[in-house]
Amino acid sequence: MTFQIAKTESASKGELYADLQSQLRALLEGEADFIANAANFSSLLYHSLPDVNWAGLYLLKGDELVLGPFQGKPACVRIAIGKGVCGTAAEQRQTILVDNVHEFPGHIACDSASNSEIVVPLVDREQLIGVFDLDSPLLARFDDEDARGLNELVDIFIGSVHKASSSEFKL
Repeated sequence: MTFQIAKTESASKGELYADLQSQLRALLEGEADFIANAANFSSLLYHSLPDVNWAGLYLLKGDELVLGPFQGKPACVRIAIGKGVCGTAAEQRQTILVDNVHEFPGHIACDSASNSEIVVPLVDREQLIGVFDLDSPLLARFDDEDARGLNELVDIFIGSVHKASSSEFKL
């Protein structure tokens, strides 16, 4: 199967995220493998969202987040829960928007080109399985509309692997 990323010149972020929802559903349709879907999810967003220099997952393993499928420059491999933006989002189980990562207490700088970040927790059946992380070289790149759109996309992703056994999340 060949999948083409549709580069849509949307009039609004809402339309962009609606287009991405359709593309993600089509991309993940019929596949329940967590790693395969995580890799395609990361790739779709990395190549579709403007001004993004990193897109990927950190997966909960024990008491830390471990690097999962991603697109972008090599990244930090392990992040403690409660540390940095990813660890804080995991601990709080809330989406975190950071306009300027250099002002975030305890920010973990994996790529010095990143200036803003949004992290969405991955929760399946009330179990934290990791976080989805997007970085941008622009300050204040992400807003509440991005948070809504990304949370909806994460829900589609989690739904695609919901049938997988919980052991598949323990990598």
